[in-house]
Amino acid sequence: MTGGRAGGPAAGRDGEDGTGAAPGPRPPALELAGLVKVFDGRPAVTGVDLVVPAGSVTGLVGPNGAGKTTTLSMATGLLRPDSGTARVLGHDVWADPVGAKRLVGLLPDGLRLFDRLSGAELVRHTARLHGLPRDVAGRRAQELLVALGLADDAGRLVVDYSAGMTKKVALACALVHAPRLLVLDEPFEAVDPVSAATIRELLARFVRGGGTVVLSSHVMELVERLCDRVAVVADGRVLAAGTLDEVRRGATLEERFVELAGGTTSLGEGLAWLESS
Repeated sequence: MTGGRAGGPAAGRDGEDGTGAAPGPRPPALELAGLVKVFDGRPAVTGVDLVVPAGSVTGLVGPNGAGKTTTLSMATGLLRPDSGTARVLGHDVWADPVGAKRLVGLLPDGLRLFDRLSGAELVRHTARLHGLPRDVAGRRAQELLVALGLADDAGRLVVDYSAGMTKKVALACALVHAPRLLVLDEPFEAVDPVSAATIRELLARFVRGGGTVVLSSHVMELVERLCDRVAVVADGRVLAAGTLDEVRRGATLEERFVELAGGTTSLGEGLAWLESS
């Protein structure tokens, strides 16, 4: 991606704050402390603490209903927590929402897009919302659509895209302003293997350039292949977090996940009819 980062005080290179001050230690890309969220008297997140180092690829894994999406929504400013704090590269997400959100590229699960725009129009429009000049917005949109294999469909309305194509154009929108933290909720869901390989390479290039990725996924093999850090979430809290080796403790990630999230489940009595020939 060319053209530099989006304008504003946070647009400098890593270690720069746009004020001319000497570079200092890099703060964590994402720092969550005591996040709590309750819906209708039922706790969804019960005190999440997590530190994501800059330059890492961190996988967030957990069973359905574990609180992953709620946690990521609070971490990125989509959902206000009942208590706790979230910081993006030192910017408090709720005290300094503009400063924090300028640094984040977000792909929420089930995101509704402006699907009556074409793919190219949608990515350009997103870039303009981030303050990019018209020529830079157009150039970046074209480069991203080519990289994600959408160039031939750039003129089609997004409403006519397949689920996998919609996921890819949403990823292009998340990347177009050159964020420093990319937060992806189930980014490989409904994506074919060829497109998944393209997305993995794009994310690897993003990290090599100094970016940080946080992603949620139910696919343990993908997390082990793509991530260097992992956090296991269940019952609205983080049960284990660290490098892959620290969390796995000599087992596979799937084995540790099952152990941490509640162990194996017996089917119990009945269902004998399933065994009949």
